[in-house]
Amino acid sequence: MVYRYESDEDAFEGHPGSGSDLSVAWNRPPARTGPAPSRFPTPSLPRTSRIALPAAAPPPAPAAAYPPPPAAHPPAPPAGGYATTQPLHLPRSRRARDNGRHGARLWQVVFGGAAVLALFALCGLGGAALLADRATDPQVAPSPPAAAAPSPSATERQDIDSRDTDSAPLTVKEVFPGRQVTVDDGAEPYQVLKTQSSGSCALAASGEVADLLATLGCNQVVRASLRSPDGEHLLTAGLFNLTDKATAQRVRDRLRQLLDDREGRFRGLPAGDDTEALTEAPARVGWQVRGHYLAYCLVVRADGEPVKAADPAVREILFDLIETHLTKGVLERRATGGSAEQPTAAPSESDNDSDENDSEND
Repeated sequence: MVYRYESDEDAFEGHPGSGSDLSVAWNRPPARTGPAPSRFPTPSLPRTSRIALPAAAPPPAPAAAYPPPPAAHPPAPPAGGYATTQPLHLPRSRRARDNGRHGARLWQVVFGGAAVLALFALCGLGGAALLADRATDPQVAPSPPAAAAPSPSATERQDIDSRDTDSAPLTVKEVFPGRQVTVDDGAEPYQVLKTQSSGSCALAASGEVADLLATLGCNQVVRASLRSPDGEHLLTAGLFNLTDKATAQRVRDRLRQLLDDREGRFRGLPAGDDTEALTEAPARVGWQVRGHYLAYCLVVRADGEPVKAADPAVREILFDLIETHLTKGVLERRATGGSAEQPTAAPSESDNDSDENDSEND
């Protein structure tokens, strides 16, 4: 408890000064009677009817040369008064927040690292299990790489430039497999009247032409007589089997001179009645080399009249039989391994069926 001494009460009783506690605490007191109060100060007790106002703030104390050390605990405010200075304390809340943040980051790092390690462990276990399953399951076990399949051209392609690499003789079934020859889809077919296969090439030629074939090693001829789709022309077409490509080319180059000099000719293959023109009428002849074979065709008019040199029908027949049927058809199949290997040792006859050169075959 603090006692307040108001020793100036009597001095300012008659005229209280402005700003003093008495001037605002209460009104002027009534006149006193009786003996005067003592001049010595006596403790006064607070009146219950007095309105206590806060005292004026004391002037600030001069700053010390050296600030006092901070107190361990903030000083308590004086009893009955008001604290006029800010409390001195350490920033414990900020330090707690910083400590909390550092702790949260530490736990985040710890938990993040643990999660990554757990993920790696799961991946490793999954990969090991998968490898173990593949090693034990025969259906998914890796198989050795299969050998590369050889290309069809390497296994099926056949060299027909020489009889040494193409030793199988020609057959009637291979050259004229049916009773008709169709060169284009939708085109009218040629009717096969008669076929023949012979080991004597001279059977299909005469004069110097026959001698040339025999001299250069021709050992087989397969031929057939046919009728054109319009019925106005008869023809004999076939293949001569020579030793190699160079020999076949020699025959090709020599033929024109022999035919132009009328020192030999190709023989037509008669096929009964109404085919005599094949052996008697003037003819147009064409030939072409493919590999060690010589393809040829002889064309006559069915009525026995001479064939005109510029007759487009004759040129079309030569192209159809030499280029399309014999060269691109029969010999191409043989070159790709599709020939029928049925040798014919002796001459045979039956009533079934190109650089292009042509000449008259009188």
